Amino acid sequence: MLYNLLYPLSLSDQWSFLNLLKYITLRSIGASLTALVICLLLGPFMIRGLQAVQGAGQPIREDGPERHLLEKKGTPTMGGTLILLAVSLSTFFWANLANPYTIMVLVVTLGFGAIGFWDDYVKVTKQHSRGVSGRTRFLMQSFIALLMAIGLKWAGGATFGYLSLPFVKDYAIDLGWWYFPFAILVIVGSGNAVNLTDGLDGLAIGPTMLTAASFMIIAYVVGHYQFANYLGIPHVAGAGELTVFCGAMVGAALGFLWFNTYPAQVFMGDVGSLSLGAAMGAVAMVTRHEIVLSIIGGIFVLETFSVIIQVASFKLVGKRVFRMAPIHHHFELKGWAEPKIIVRFWIISIVLALIGLLTLKIR
Repeated sequence: MLYNLLYPLSLSDQWSFLNLLKYITLRSIGASLTALVICLLLGPFMIRGLQAVQGAGQPIREDGPERHLLEKKGTPTMGGTLILLAVSLSTFFWANLANPYTIMVLVVTLGFGAIGFWDDYVKVTKQHSRGVSGRTRFLMQSFIALLMAIGLKWAGGATFGYLSLPFVKDYAIDLGWWYFPFAILVIVGSGNAVNLTDGLDGLAIGPTMLTAASFMIIAYVVGHYQFANYLGIPHVAGAGELTVFCGAMVGAALGFLWFNTYPAQVFMGDVGSLSLGAAMGAVAMVTRHEIVLSIIGGIFVLETFSVIIQVASFKLVGKRVFRMAPIHHHFELKGWAEPKIIVRFWIISIVLALIGLLTLKIR
């Protein structure tokens, strides 16, 4: 909004200093700081409000670690609403709202956030860890992801429909009509992967922040013709504007971490985890770095596959591979302290982010 309203004034000599708004880097930093301030200022009020409304807080899984029932019971959830508010306001304030990719990613983020909010609301009101049925959530998420894929084909045409491979130059796989189910897999899978990871204080928001920061760089170089051409990566005109959106995500994640760090004052809930995960999937689709997302967000992939392996093993041979899934619970039951698990997963995320960014240069 700031860009759309004020940048045209830069054409006048009197307001020429507003020409600074044309720089995506400046607006990205502005969006990050704005989202951070919103979270830090509104966080205490929202936490008190959630505590007053929810009373007993988030229902804890009865089949989870026993310690969670004692330590985490009563902690309010749905704190992801604060993240959504900060990201949305910062993006509206600093981004170019005429950019179709910005609008698409915002729609996906808010759409998944609405589904997560509904799920959290059902859990809190019924005081049960099971919310909206998985089938209903999946169908709604798939519909939003499909709309995103259709929007990309409409806005970018021949730009989309191909799968780019990391470490490979000037080659992409033509997905044809498989592009649409692939988009559903990326966006829905990313949303639910973050949701599965959100089981310890600060565990999900840390890797989310690192992934968003990494895609700030990726979105910028993909949207810059000279950089993209030099690095040998697909150029997507207009994708650079998502640098501002990713900056808002980084700021919001950092601000929320202030309250979500161990011991957490608030949980993000499905409203936060689903929306953040879907947002990363949507940005990866626009920048055509879907496989790189699976590298940078490797912690989310690990958590998801630990659940798949656990379920498959139990159903096929009647044995469990892990003491409990997702895998962070496995380490809890092995006696690891919660902060140790969280920090070590963050360290792994940093390494994976560096590897993912390395794919931009090694082609």
